Amino acid sequence: MDRILCAAVALALAPFGCSAAAAPSSAPCAPASPASFDRASAEREAARALDDLHDAAAHADEARYFGHFAPDAVFLGTDMTERWDLAAFRAYAHPHFASGHGWVYHPQRRSLAFASDGTIAWFDEDLMGERTGPTRGSGVLVASGGRWLIAQYNLAFTIPNERFDDLRKMLGGRND
Repeated sequence: MDRILCAAVALALAPFGCSAAAAPSSAPCAPASPASFDRASAEREAARALDDLHDAAAHADEARYFGHFAPDAVFLGTDMTERWDLAAFRAYAHPHFASGHGWVYHPQRRSLAFASDGTIAWFDEDLMGERTGPTRGSGVLVASGGRWLIAQYNLAFTIPNERFDDLRKMLGGRND
């Protein structure tokens, strides 16, 4: 019976890097420790990817811009209806880029955090849009093929708290 239990534990732990030999019958082995990563280097590379994304948009470089997205990426725009998979977002953006008109956002502040194994990062950045004014971008990056790709990007307008009541009234919200 103990051999069957040990074999079941070993099979269950195999995806975590444990082998049957490493799993004593009394206790399962700990998950394999994540490969160490150079956080400073990861921060530089992730920031470089985001900066290049903004530069590509500013120069209406469609191929370079969309090259920063993972194949199954999602883009959330400022309008409530704007939740695009990559194909839909590219279809929306193509006429703008094709006419030479991208969008210009200047990062003002950025924060990056990383999963312990360095394969996923999440970020938020305060932006100054030439057309929109202050906005915030946030999202998730995944490490793939030696580079960072955007899995999700969310662009939002920032509303000062003291202006929220005015905005809510303008949008037809409740006046509590």
